[in-house]
Amino acid sequence: MARTNAVAIIEDLNKAALKSDLPKMDIGDTINVHCRIVEGEKERIQIFQGVLIARSGRGINEMIIVRRIVDDMGVERYFPVNSPRVAKYEVIRKADARIAA
Repeated sequence: MARTNAVAIIEDLNKAALKSDLPKMDIGDTINVHCRIVEGEKERIQIFQGVLIARSGRGINEMIIVRRIVDDMGVERYFPVNSPRVAKYEVIRKADARIAA
């Protein structure tokens, strides 16, 4: 019983860090990830557009993998879903995926 109570307490503490404005993203969707880039004292937003190929974890530990093609080479990037470095997610195109990684 003590372990279940400890897990519930940790989840309650992490609720404050969870983002509430996430769109519904499924495997195979084309998405834009707006990343905050800090260069010295300046901050700018850089958009990474690609196909969502994987989701893992839950709660504060949830991660996504986005893949795009640059110069005939595949580039995959891992993003923590609830990271403060990610300004927002946009779903550009919905897709039907038959197999998800």
